Amino acid sequence: MKTIKLLSTVAVIPVMLLWITFKCSSLKEDPYTAYAYTMGKTPLYHNLLPLNVKIDRNIRVEHYFQFMDSFVKKYDSMTPYKLTEHLLVKSNPWLLDTLMNTDYYRRIALDSFVYNQRKMIALAEGTSITIPDTAVAVKLMHSLKNTYLDVNIPEFKLRIYENSLKLYEFPVRVGRHEKKYLEMSGRMEDLRTKKGDGIIIKHHKNPRYVNPVNNHEYVVTKRDDNRVTKLPLIPFLETEINGLRNGQFIHPTTNPVTLGKAYSNGCIGTRESDAWVIYYHAPINTKIHIRYDLNIIDDHGQAQKLKDIYGYSP
Repeated sequence: MKTIKLLSTVAVIPVMLLWITFKCSSLKEDPYTAYAYTMGKTPLYHNLLPLNVKIDRNIRVEHYFQFMDSFVKKYDSMTPYKLTEHLLVKSNPWLLDTLMNTDYYRRIALDSFVYNQRKMIALAEGTSITIPDTAVAVKLMHSLKNTYLDVNIPEFKLRIYENSLKLYEFPVRVGRHEKKYLEMSGRMEDLRTKKGDGIIIKHHKNPRYVNPVNNHEYVVTKRDDNRVTKLPLIPFLETEINGLRNGQFIHPTTNPVTLGKAYSNGCIGTRESDAWVIYYHAPINTKIHIRYDLNIIDDHGQAQKLKDIYGYSP
């Protein structure tokens, strides 16, 4: 496996790089064809991949997404598959662990108070990001393509599945059972979380924290321990449910005491650390199923009847 410094020149013949770029661009949309090509006809890609790229400076959370965008743009021409931020993080799980550990409450558990999460280091100087070879990349892309989100509103649970295999289960908060005038939309709104089938249509990587009731934007938050901090930089996932974009997001809450409750204005709230996991398992067009099932089987295999928090039962 080769290691190079970020922004340095790759030590290969220029003509070879041009040939690689041409071949890669023609195979980007068909990773399986790319895999068969590299395995069956030429060892050239395997001379370059996998590749370790060393980070030459500290990258803070506030600059993390700009860095990842530039990284993908720079190295995409060297891969026969489409290089993406999600693919990179899936092939470098330590990256996700680092981001999850910027969670305020995880730091407090370690006796470390963080006022501004955006100033924390996401990528440390000297660490390396691995660009996977085609075989690994195709496997990871297949995994992401078959991943979907499942939310059961009265259970206050969000689950991540790959096909029928449950990967994660997280507690969430959901919308309140009431109607309220929201300044953001300019009308009365039913605050209950909408159920149905849909997809993730957008990632908001630099989200605004806005109270939809009065349209007031926040830059600080009071935590469950009554300390005030800056709001964290964690992506919001925008959903389209039953073909409608109703402003229903999946996003972190800075007050996990509200998880397991009908508390929000319709959005699905998660822990900060869990929000990173959900984001990196939900690229654009990931399917999401939001249901309202009162009859469930618990972790012990026992049938349970949940409370009808929205009054749907007769």
